[in-house]
Amino acid sequence: MIRTATPADIPVIHDLIRELAEYEKAPEEARATQEQLREALFGERPAAFAHVAVDDVSGEPAGFALWFPNFSTWRGVHGICLEDLYGRPGARGGGHGRALLTGLARICVERGYERLEWSVLDWNRPAIGFYEALGARPQDEWTVYRVTDGALAALGSGD
Repeated sequence: MIRTATPADIPVIHDLIRELAEYEKAPEEARATQEQLREALFGERPAAFAHVAVDDVSGEPAGFALWFPNFSTWRGVHGICLEDLYGRPGARGGGHGRALLTGLARICVERGYERLEWSVLDWNRPAIGFYEALGARPQDEWTVYRVTDGALAALGSGD
């Protein structure tokens, strides 16, 4: 079962984000607090949205998707940028990831969005195989750039 996250899901979403960071070998980078997640997902002006996958048998959270709308200047319409998709190891293969992506694709179709996109680590071959089996294709001609921490502060201050 896939459902839209509620404020009561904040602790489990926070735990799932930490689990994802461990899986991606970067636990120190997952610094978001539950309060930050609550504000981002359920504050006065939500910046992101989340769905939770729940195991049909146990009723336990099996994974989540956290996303936000983006905009294509070339197509002139919104799309969805999937920030995180994670399924707990014991729940993998149970259809939760596919159900989460199907739900996001459905939102795109219903709203007239023309893209559903995300990033995946180069070494994550199981995820890459899963995504490609769904019809997703890598954008090989693009390289992701990021500015954070001290470099972001320096750029923002004009240094």
